[in-house]
Amino acid sequence: MTWRRPEAYARPVDSLSPIDRAAQAVAQADALLITAGAGMGVDSGMPDFRGGAGFWHAYPAAQKLGLAFEELANPRWFRDDPALAWGFYGHRLNLYRETAPHAGFDLLRAWSERMPRGAFVYTSNVDGQFQRAGFAAERVVECHGSIHHMQCVDECGQELWSVDVGVEVDTETLRAAAPLPGCPRCGGLARPNILMFGDATWDDRRSVEQYGRYARWQAEVRAARARVVVLECGAGKAIPTVRVQAQRMARELGGLLVRINVREHEVAAEHVGLAMGAKAALTAINACMAASRGSSRLAGYTVLGRGNAGMLRRGRGGAG
Repeated sequence: MTWRRPEAYARPVDSLSPIDRAAQAVAQADALLITAGAGMGVDSGMPDFRGGAGFWHAYPAAQKLGLAFEELANPRWFRDDPALAWGFYGHRLNLYRETAPHAGFDLLRAWSERMPRGAFVYTSNVDGQFQRAGFAAERVVECHGSIHHMQCVDECGQELWSVDVGVEVDTETLRAAAPLPGCPRCGGLARPNILMFGDATWDDRRSVEQYGRYARWQAEVRAARARVVVLECGAGKAIPTVRVQAQRMARELGGLLVRINVREHEVAAEHVGLAMGAKAALTAINACMAASRGSSRLAGYTVLGRGNAGMLRRGRGGAG
């Protein structure tokens, strides 16, 4: 099967800025794949764990213990020192619950909702921000799991369950107070359903179901020969899972890759790299789409009212 080349989204490319190219592609797309790493949450106020300095700035108690992120995010602590393990993950759970998604999530959701072939989210983030922003849970793959779901440390056979309790944490010592979250079946210790470093006991059943829905969506997009845009937001090279996925899907689906990353935005010439934060880049793309309404490249789109932040919707006879 012959797929559309990314260049078809933005011609002539010499006359368009990277933001213009991204805006044109989103406006003309039939389907949208959103891939997101940790950088997506920074504009919401999430801590930046990039490098030891970034992690220790967010967790000075970990610095006192001499533990880097990769060392603390390890399942062994749930057996060796449960109070420390839940101090770290309990603090993150409380933080994620209290943090509202930034406006960029709303823009992505609005664009997704008007795609004829729909949209899907592929994220390494465990914070549940996409679901909280209104994305359907059935359209999200959390490749590293979710902090909002639990599994039994003792693997007693209990199905995964949603977190419904808070965790009291002393931020000075990074230790959690009793009672720690427990398994509803055996009463043993619970842990977040997150793929940690050196993790041989992660229960991947929930993620397997997500991947199954994702594969079916890909098949539908291919069958429809849909025009696809892959929007990658804040995915770095240190743990390249999301970047690899974005590049592979852009290649396999014949879509344009728009890579949004403050430090690591490099892409092949036919794609678009934006050296910006996620919120700023998405806002700029949306503004470009709004400013270009009525032009030939965005024909068939109208701008929604002030209450919808100037978002676009497809009119009758619109492109794509």
